[in-house]
Amino acid sequence: MKASAPAVVLVVDDDPLIRDLLSELLRGLGHDVKTAASAELARSIVERHSPELVLLDLRLGASDGLELLEELVNQGEMGVVMMTGHGSVGTAVEAMKRGALDFVTKPFRAQDMERAVHQALRVSRLNQENTSLRNQLVQWRENRAMIGRSRVMEILRDLISTVAPTRSNILITGESGTGKELVASDLHHLSPRREAAFIKINCAAVPPGLLESELFGFEKGAFTGAVSRGKGKFEISDGGTLLLDEISEMDLSLQPKLLRAIQEKEFYRVGGSQPVRVDVRVIATTNTDLEAMIERGEFRKDLYYRLNVVPIEVPPLRDRKEDIPDLIRHFVEKVSKENGREPTSVSPAVLERFMAHDWPGNVRELENVISRGIILCMGGELRLEHLLWRDVAQPTPMPVRQEDNLREMERQTILRILHEEKGNRTRAARRLGISVRTVRNKLAEYQPPRAANLGEAEPFPEVDPEQDKSPRLQQF
Repeated sequence: MKASAPAVVLVVDDDPLIRDLLSELLRGLGHDVKTAASAELARSIVERHSPELVLLDLRLGASDGLELLEELVNQGEMGVVMMTGHGSVGTAVEAMKRGALDFVTKPFRAQDMERAVHQALRVSRLNQENTSLRNQLVQWRENRAMIGRSRVMEILRDLISTVAPTRSNILITGESGTGKELVASDLHHLSPRREAAFIKINCAAVPPGLLESELFGFEKGAFTGAVSRGKGKFEISDGGTLLLDEISEMDLSLQPKLLRAIQEKEFYRVGGSQPVRVDVRVIATTNTDLEAMIERGEFRKDLYYRLNVVPIEVPPLRDRKEDIPDLIRHFVEKVSKENGREPTSVSPAVLERFMAHDWPGNVRELENVISRGIILCMGGELRLEHLLWRDVAQPTPMPVRQEDNLREMERQTILRILHEEKGNRTRAARRLGISVRTVRNKLAEYQPPRAANLGEAEPFPEVDPEQDKSPRLQQF
């Protein structure tokens, strides 16, 4: 019987001889074993160590193991095998009804326990994998919409549909914020690998010294803290898709190992001497010119050609501005739902400003601006004063701390509304959704002359109220 991959296993039994026996047996199989003599201690260990499997005695002194079984099963993150010296068909059936994966009667043979542990881990891992895949599918269905009816988006969707069913590796290029990860998700979920894992790793977010073990895993003792074997992203995504986000940030010294893993479909764990074979489709993304990096000696040409079997370029938002109204509807609905609010309408002045902007941050920038506006408009209509957003043609302010930025946003909003209400604090407070006292206290914080000179605080030009009588981008 093929041994199970190492796991954290908790043995819960009030008999010290049984705990010692099972500890020796399970450690011999490569597992990390924790033990507990009571339900109370077991709960504490579960909270600290999150075991993958629990071997649970039916009798725990004055406690009933079936009660603890229900608690563990309800957490939904581990498998449970029941043990008892008082075995009966009725007890076994009851334990299985309450969620146990198996039932072992004492005294047991070592091979019987080994088989039970192996089978329970296999079933538990399959259940967890199925749950993860279902969650991925639900998330993809909710968020996948490649918003836009422009010609360039139609071409992009057609290309995705064409290459998704193939086994080819794909390099997705495009500016930051264009939706490269969304394209990668569509490629996976429209492929024959859709039932397997879609694993993502951001090469820029992992320190170079750790990226190798994140990708390829490690053997026990490979480095300080490696108390057991660990799987890497390649191994976890076996049969599925691995997304290497921001591939240009990968250290040059690691690129030959990645090339071998892609080309030979095998790799070595850190500290390992035996190759691990996998079947993984690799999708890489970058917002950097890799050919220029190759010329500078910063990226391997052979790795580039191995990744760039099928190139897909995601267009910037400035090249598909006709999609902006659809994107606005999508993000207003999404952000409103996330914040527990009813979707709002958008004023013509906002739409006009959005259509005139070149969006250097692309779709991500649009979403951020709308998110901020939805939060500040407090219902009703999304207007320019809610955006606190400037065109890129205006001078770029010096970087500020987040709390200072939020304070300035608050100040500009209050002063703007006061200016529109001709200094009437009661009406301004009503529009802002705060008390008159809060408005008064905030004005005291700002101190003249800044508070007195409302014109300096205005981030937008005056909008003629008559202009806002045209038809609006309506509620959804």
